[in-house]
Amino acid sequence: MTAVLQAQALGKKYGRRWALTDCDLEVPAGHVVGLVGPNGAGKSTLLNLSVGMLTPTAGSVEVLGGPAGAQQAKVGYVAQDTPTYSRLSVADHLKLGARLNPEWDDSLAQQRIQHLQLDPKQRAGKLSGGQRAQLALTLGLAKRPELLILDEPVAALDPLARREFLQDLMEAVAEQELSVVLSSHLVSDVERACDYLIVLVGSRVQVSGEIDTLLATHYRLVGPRRDAKNLPRDQHVVSESHTDRQSTFLIRTDQPILDPAWTVSQLTLEDLVLAYMGRTAPTERPVLEVQR
Repeated sequence: MTAVLQAQALGKKYGRRWALTDCDLEVPAGHVVGLVGPNGAGKSTLLNLSVGMLTPTAGSVEVLGGPAGAQQAKVGYVAQDTPTYSRLSVADHLKLGARLNPEWDDSLAQQRIQHLQLDPKQRAGKLSGGQRAQLALTLGLAKRPELLILDEPVAALDPLARREFLQDLMEAVAEQELSVVLSSHLVSDVERACDYLIVLVGSRVQVSGEIDTLLATHYRLVGPRRDAKNLPRDQHVVSESHTDRQSTFLIRTDQPILDPAWTVSQLTLEDLVLAYMGRTAPTERPVLEVQR
């Protein structure tokens, strides 16, 4: 598995506060990767370090096989607030993109602007939030990157604008064969656009793998009260809850569940994400990496 982004013991400190600490992460090539985690997990800091906008306090991060700051021409980036210059027109943004990016594809940029029905003369400050997000995505795609990094680009958009943005993203991925990292706190967006999942909690990767494989190897078990230590060794407990008579376990296993005492059900992606986000020991080393 080739990694397009790899962090080792990566940390970033602001004054006395660590925004990211001792983070180990590997993002595979050829996937649309959903990066999810609670607020304060370090997702935005990690992505800013990955595009060279911040420098590490500790550890290292490599992008496309080289130092993050040296790979900016190969990386497209749409930040959390989908930044555009309010006084510049749509056409001015494309001209600026052409001047700053050696691999700029003006034909692609113009086609997207026409498809989105954006007025080239319109100032960005007069565009809607969805239109500004689409303009920012256009700038990221037209530089013809090998890796596209999106830091919660649709968080502030209404459902229709969010769906249109993600649809355009998926079409671009299919056409350009991009590797993508999409940070989001909306599991529905990850489910719609991504095929690979990384859950980051307290700077630690709690689970990573192809979404189809993760869903096929995680289960909910409900049955008579039982201690987790009495489960088969191949059933790894992600979370558990108990009443006086009943136990509920969320487990991962690639083996059949043969005990007839259990009622077994599959997890949704939201179930899986919330289970790992709710783990009480986020400082543990990564607990799961699933590959086909």
